Amino acid sequence: MTAACLMSTYQPLALSFSKGLGTRLWDQAGREYLDAVAGVAVTNVGHSHPKIVAAISEQAGLLLHTSNLYSIDWQQQLAQKLTRLSGMDRAFFNNSGAEANETALKLARLYGWHKGIEQPLVVVMENAFHGRTLGTLSASDGPAVRLGFNELPGDFVKVPFGDLKALDKVQQSHGPRIVAILMEPIQGESGVQLAPPGYLKALRELCNRRSWLLMLDEIQTGIGRTGQWFAFQHEGIVPDVMTLAKGLGNGVPIGACLARGRAAELFTPGSHGSTFGGNPLACRVGCTVLDIIEEQGLLENARLQGERLLARLRVELADDPNVLAIRGQGLMIGIELAQPIRDLTLIAARDHGLLINVTRGKTIRLLPPLTIDEREVEMIVRGVCRAVRPI
Repeated sequence: MTAACLMSTYQPLALSFSKGLGTRLWDQAGREYLDAVAGVAVTNVGHSHPKIVAAISEQAGLLLHTSNLYSIDWQQQLAQKLTRLSGMDRAFFNNSGAEANETALKLARLYGWHKGIEQPLVVVMENAFHGRTLGTLSASDGPAVRLGFNELPGDFVKVPFGDLKALDKVQQSHGPRIVAILMEPIQGESGVQLAPPGYLKALRELCNRRSWLLMLDEIQTGIGRTGQWFAFQHEGIVPDVMTLAKGLGNGVPIGACLARGRAAELFTPGSHGSTFGGNPLACRVGCTVLDIIEEQGLLENARLQGERLLARLRVELADDPNVLAIRGQGLMIGIELAQPIRDLTLIAARDHGLLINVTRGKTIRLLPPLTIDEREVEMIVRGVCRAVRPI
């Protein structure tokens, strides 16, 4: 089969999968792989989970789509679950992470408009990634993703990630125009970069003092990935706006923007919308994903197996000169290397392959399903060691 009819936006491996179950995938030749990518932090509860299969099958036979011209019961149920788990007040559903972030940026604009700010600014972080629409691309960093897209919206001011003093300088230069801070609690695409301890708390206090919105992009870190429902919960804070996608649908496209307080009241009928967003199928799957995580204790498993994986990698790669850093939280782990490597499919054991991801050319990124066990942790460790020290 040829890919000649596809636009050249990807460079996929010569590998295609025919089925998946739990933490495993099988290619067209029947070879089995342990999936330590999970569709880039999407299939958090594993492939083909029987409860998700049943929910999709039943809902497909009942009702897929009506539009938001009518009330959608599953949408209301999912909003109730997410607001309960997060401490937020209201939710808006769309189809992707980029759309969720665009929704957040529109809230920031409206927030500024209500304050009488004609040209509002949002503070964003260097090396951030928030999506590939023109708006979210402008809020992102890195020449590779911005190359060829000039004259991007100029509504953003960038500061170094984790640098509180830089925010003081921004306040002095642009203070009256700033309305919000948008950031990832852990920067995923730039190599699993964790904010310094206490940074989110300091930002929460800063935003409170200056009446800025704290907007957190939890598209990759949310839905249990870090061992809590949302990464901000490790710091004991609550943002004003939060965006979700990826793991919320376990492969069924869905995005969400949650808000609380004044930010939750900004939209009025006609100020935003989505044709497919929050349809019965996507929202029923989202509800099922949240139920599975609670029923199977996957937050605790992500914390436990993540700690085990980090510890084992640090032991096995402690003296390797090609390893600059090993960092992560829960089951979101990065191994930064001195020398760039290409994206690989690796042999991790005699009968299995291991799927990993390499981001920014030199950081192995591990994002396995939250269901992995101790034996699979050891398989990942052996596979990573082979990637770093090829035989």
